[in-house]
Amino acid sequence: MTTPHRGTRPDSPVWHPFTQHATEPPPPMVSQTQGAYLATDRGQLIDAISSWWVITHGHRHPPIMDAIRDTAERLDQVIFAGLTHAPAEDLARALVDLAPPGLTRVFYSDSGSTCVEVALKMALGFWRNTGRPRHRIAVIEHGYHGDTIGTMSVGERGIFNASYEPLMFSVDRLPFPRGDGAGTLAIFETLAATGEMAALIVEPLVLGAGGMLMYGPEVLAGLRAICDRHGVLMIADEVMTGWGRTGRLWACDHAGVAPDILCTSKGLTGGAIPLAATIASEAVFQAHWSQDRSRTFFHSSSYTANPLACAAGLANARIWAAGGMQARLDAVGAMQADRLADLARDPRFANPRRTGTIAAIDLRADAAGYLAAAGPRLRAHALDRGVLLRPLGNTVYVLPPYCVTDADLDAVWGAIASFAG
Repeated sequence: MTTPHRGTRPDSPVWHPFTQHATEPPPPMVSQTQGAYLATDRGQLIDAISSWWVITHGHRHPPIMDAIRDTAERLDQVIFAGLTHAPAEDLARALVDLAPPGLTRVFYSDSGSTCVEVALKMALGFWRNTGRPRHRIAVIEHGYHGDTIGTMSVGERGIFNASYEPLMFSVDRLPFPRGDGAGTLAIFETLAATGEMAALIVEPLVLGAGGMLMYGPEVLAGLRAICDRHGVLMIADEVMTGWGRTGRLWACDHAGVAPDILCTSKGLTGGAIPLAATIASEAVFQAHWSQDRSRTFFHSSSYTANPLACAAGLANARIWAAGGMQARLDAVGAMQADRLADLARDPRFANPRRTGTIAAIDLRADAAGYLAAAGPRLRAHALDRGVLLRPLGNTVYVLPPYCVTDADLDAVWGAIASFAG
């Protein structure tokens, strides 16, 4: 008898992301989404990870879907070099109003990786165009900023990118902040004082793909202060942490800091459609403003500022501007805290942690790290119980849409608690 193919569906040519098709079973087929749920050919699933951290208010949130539908009656893609349109203009104004103070210019792209790549290019262009060609970039160990060449370069080196090492540039790595982060801050102070540091890029408060590692707002404030003392640009990668995930609109808000460049994607459209924005300070923009065309910011993609995506982003921005979201974030955070506290007493788990709506805990497995076998086993276990999880190796996290209910979270955390290892 021929051994069944354990990869994707036998008749499918699809190559799925972050998937080893030789070991993964065929994935469920999703037919409909609504709120916190996915309807599949194997039954209903609670989307406990917001479909890779993008869904905020819930799947197919009516105001966002209505905006896409209305815009599709009037616009599709138009070139954004030399032309503009109302959805992009209105969203840019809304983003400036919502962003930390001092961020005044919005550059559109189409994914988290791309908007971070844009930020790195903006930072290096700033220094070149101002006649001070700094080029060193500082990063925090265990960080993840995307899968393009530049973003891999500033992320953690390891299994994700070992094959592409010849393409990547070197950076200065800071240790992940422990406790009050004094050691990390001291090392960064020394590096910044050389006068060669162009930029520091951080995932503020929570390092997502690195294992949902969390540090305090006082560390973020300390990093910002060092940047100020030595003229280093701060890039805040809020691709995952933005739009309420940490309990505030922006993770930077917890520390009362404003970066020089902020990167946003994922929740920018409520998760409905791809869009990203890099929001820069006026100083960064002015460094590229010149009668000398060689100082132009040379970056684009074919789908820059797609009108349908911008309309979705604008609908989302208006939801946040209207108020009322903070109460919902607090409620989800409290529900997560209660269930995390219950599981923290279980000796099979360790290192419970939470920032805002994000909760994580580690399995005491035979092996740690992204390739730990406990991760795929727990994912399959949860799927059988109607819950979509995607552990980071032996790290289990729950990052739900904000429409999630007590009953939903009972099912999610119940599936985790029932896992035998």
